[in-house]
Amino acid sequence: MSEGTVKKFMFVNRKAPYGTIYALESLEVVLITAAFDQDVSLVFMDDGIFQLKKGQQTKGIENKNFSPTYRALDGYDIEKLYVEAEALAARGLTEDDLLVDVTVMSRVELGKLMDEMDVVLSF
Repeated sequence: MSEGTVKKFMFVNRKAPYGTIYALESLEVVLITAAFDQDVSLVFMDDGIFQLKKGQQTKGIENKNFSPTYRALDGYDIEKLYVEAEALAARGLTEDDLLVDVTVMSRVELGKLMDEMDVVLSF
């Protein structure tokens, strides 16, 4: 990649926030990618939408609650957050249940958006 080249990266989050390392690893890679001034988008699908759910309580599972970090993404110029409408509905959640502002899109719309990306990574 030549200097000054901006690539469009999409990170697809499909896993619940705790119980595996996927959600936290994704967040770390997103922040690193943004630090290199790349065009970053995040998609939350399947149980990945729980990463954005308000009111996470992690004391009982002895994990650090890293969900407040999502509110800081704006400071890293990461503003393209998408949630799959079907996943949200299937889990009985609405946009009001989420920590941050997102764009809700259908699975088909997200597929079209993915086609526009240079790099798509799924976690």
